[in-house]
Amino acid sequence: MFSWWGRTVVQVRWWVLAGALALAVVGGGWGTGVFGALSSGGFDAPGSESAQTAQRITVELGAQSPDLVVLYSNPVATVDASGLRDPVTATLAALRQRPEVAKVVDFYDTGSPLLVSTDRHATYAAITLRATSDDAKLDAYRSLRPALPAPGVDTQVGGVVALMATADELTEQDIARGEAIAMPIVLILLVIVFGGLVAAGMPLLIGILAILGALTTTRLIATVTDVSTFAVNSITLLGLGMAIDYSLFMVSRFREELAAGHDTPQAVAGTMATAGRTVLVSGATIALALSSLLIFPQIFLRSMGIGGMAAVLVAMLGALTVLPALLAILGPRINALRVPVPWRRRHPAASTVHGGWAKLAHAVMRRPLPYVVAVLAVLAALALPFGHARFGGADERVLPPGTPARVVAERIATQFPAGATTGPIQVLIEAASSAQVADVVGRVRALPGVTGAQVAASRGDTTLVVVSYTGEPTGDVAYDTVRAIRDLPTSVGVQMLVGGRPAQDIDLVASLASRLPWMAAIMAAVTLVLLFLAFGSLLLPVKAVLMNLVSIGASFGAVVWVFQDGHLASWLGFTPTGYLEPNLPILILAVLFGLATDYEVFLLSRIREQWDATGDNTTAVATGMQHTGRIITAAALLLVIVVAGFTAGQVVFAKLIGVGMITAIVVDAALVRTLLVPASMRLLGRWNWWAPRPLAALYRRYGIGEDRTPKAQSHPAALADAGEPR
Repeated sequence: MFSWWGRTVVQVRWWVLAGALALAVVGGGWGTGVFGALSSGGFDAPGSESAQTAQRITVELGAQSPDLVVLYSNPVATVDASGLRDPVTATLAALRQRPEVAKVVDFYDTGSPLLVSTDRHATYAAITLRATSDDAKLDAYRSLRPALPAPGVDTQVGGVVALMATADELTEQDIARGEAIAMPIVLILLVIVFGGLVAAGMPLLIGILAILGALTTTRLIATVTDVSTFAVNSITLLGLGMAIDYSLFMVSRFREELAAGHDTPQAVAGTMATAGRTVLVSGATIALALSSLLIFPQIFLRSMGIGGMAAVLVAMLGALTVLPALLAILGPRINALRVPVPWRRRHPAASTVHGGWAKLAHAVMRRPLPYVVAVLAVLAALALPFGHARFGGADERVLPPGTPARVVAERIATQFPAGATTGPIQVLIEAASSAQVADVVGRVRALPGVTGAQVAASRGDTTLVVVSYTGEPTGDVAYDTVRAIRDLPTSVGVQMLVGGRPAQDIDLVASLASRLPWMAAIMAAVTLVLLFLAFGSLLLPVKAVLMNLVSIGASFGAVVWVFQDGHLASWLGFTPTGYLEPNLPILILAVLFGLATDYEVFLLSRIREQWDATGDNTTAVATGMQHTGRIITAAALLLVIVVAGFTAGQVVFAKLIGVGMITAIVVDAALVRTLLVPASMRLLGRWNWWAPRPLAALYRRYGIGEDRTPKAQSHPAALADAGEPR
């Protein structure tokens, strides 16, 4: 099938390139406008008690939490002086007339001392918008932004909506900057790897096409469902990264085929039958692993899954269509415009078992058990910090220091009397008399850790009680208080809902935890089935899943050590919070599981080729390592460069994802594929390729390959372990 596809692409190569050009034009003109179609936020748990609380408060009592917090300050004038009072009151009076504004609460209207800084040189106004959805609030904020500053007064804008807007803007900037950093470095490394400009340009062309195609696909999807702005991060990272990986393997194999004396059509067909098959298995595995994110109700996770799947699938399709069409046109000219690299030498033994990678594999396989024990010990040590991981919701500290939205929150917390009560717990009591409300308030005040409980709003038999507590909104006291309030008994007929920042965190973790086993089952099932169909082995897919988990465990340990514990914070430029946003480990798990399988597929494909030819497990492993070691290392290095470009961004989310990915990629390429795989395959011996006869028959009939019937050129030992008679 794959050879046939390669020959077909050769025949229609110009039509394929015309289609790719059309996609690039549409992607560049329409797909790149995807930012305007994407949504913000999406980190909460829809349908949870905290989400229901927020909805009921808005319906029954109107919006109670401000959307914007505008901080006005003057280093010379106090709030009582005309230099600060007059411009602020004039600005707020004009804002109250704007159709976007539902309510403005300020010191000059209420006289509340809580709205004045302790030095009386600053005050803030809490603005509630009429819009109800996040996107509508963002539109309203952008419309209001020019009207918020007071003349002659230092003005800074914060609040939830300003934080979301800033995060969106910084994300867009970070993506552009990440591409600008990564692209030149990647091109230089590709030139070093291939030794020529033409070959080096192929992965970048496919990468650009993958990004444009994925952006177009995501914009189409955004017309029927909400997609988060952060989906573009996964599109750029995975689109460029996978396109480079796939192109690297395809171009390398094509050059091998040419060097073996095949003409261009034969070389394209041979490349598709080997590397093309591997790319298909890898792309399908990664895309299906990312599909596990779609089972979560959080828009953020579903969006990252949608964006990542689009990027990987477009990169895969580009590598299986556009790239072979380009190779068919170029032929031997793929080696044109060679760039002499002094330290790059040809290895005449590259196709034998005597090269450097083969020697390393043999060295490992001579003492497999000590290597397995040593590598697992190192990986276990790297994973240890994850044992004390803590989870909490995101706040203004995801933004870089000095960002106005962050500065406002920090100044209110430190310079205003109400700073210690940020993130209150909200208790909505419905169908209750005043006496019943008073009873609930009294019992809440008696709970450990509670510093106050006051009625904030009331209409009819619906009352909102705001509860303050000791410590931070992400602290144990806050979480224990939420659970204690929810456990309080209520009178017959009285309904009580608990929300607010601490309750949102609890509900989010519970929502993610309830679906995590299903996610793990999907990823494991996908990997087991696809790798069995690719290699016809029962044990290799199981081993791949286990090795993926140890790589990911090391990555999670690094993430906790850096971002929760605060190591390297000054070097990476972020403020540690003492906890992790719980959506991010879920995302990292899906992405890294797919990427780890990617390298596993590339290595095992070549090993399986040699096993079919020789029937000798040790020779097959060593030769497979020799053929793929340099390419996998180069692919890992290139992917690290791509990810590092985005890790240098300003939003902590991108840094965290980047550090997690880089750790896993380095561990996977340096320890797992180089040491653990050959050692474990040596210990398993012929059992690597064993499958029960019914499954072996299933593989021969439905396996992913050119021909699943026994081949005359296959070694008898390989056929025997595939279920054939000995």
